[in-house]
Amino acid sequence: MGLTTPASPDVSVSRTAPEQRNQGVHSRRGGLEAFWAKAWNERLHHASVTLLNLTKEKTTGKLPCVSVAGDARDLSGFRDGEFDFCFSNSVIEHVGTLADQSRMASEISRVAKGYFVQTPYRYFVIEPHYQFPAWQFLPLWLRTALHQRFNLGYVPAEKDYLTARIGVESVRLLSLREYRALFPDAIIRREKIGPLVKSLVAIRKMSQFGAG
Repeated sequence: MGLTTPASPDVSVSRTAPEQRNQGVHSRRGGLEAFWAKAWNERLHHASVTLLNLTKEKTTGKLPCVSVAGDARDLSGFRDGEFDFCFSNSVIEHVGTLADQSRMASEISRVAKGYFVQTPYRYFVIEPHYQFPAWQFLPLWLRTALHQRFNLGYVPAEKDYLTARIGVESVRLLSLREYRALFPDAIIRREKIGPLVKSLVAIRKMSQFGAG
């Protein structure tokens, strides 16, 4: 996995036929049909995928993908356990406050029997969006000023103060302690570059759904 991911794709929730279970696929852009076209194989032969994004994305009809507009913090349009598996990569850090992140985690846990939820680690030396050392620990005013003046990582400079500040505040990276609290019934894996943890992955097997 890369260090950064576009913030626009939200959650890919896969619905599969009983005879074939989706065990999860690794990618950055699970909210787009183009990703699934590259990842599709015989293991996904009986699967269908619901792509959930802030806006409805185009689909070609070549794969059993349906795109819907929605909010990962409120999946009330879906039933408990409606999906076999939810795949979300580098999204939860973009949904707002810790309270917003908690709502997203709870909704994923509710609607999906199993899930794979990845996020960049708060204490990795390079912030993955702005690709600036220790960016997340700089004062808000300084981050805003830097964002106004420079292209940083994959984020272009934004001269307008208010827009720049909103952009800076729109990323909230998570610690290991917070991630464990958000996904208490998941295995938390640490993805590393050498000895350094760069991202966290919460994984729950489908067999754990509704257990205890």
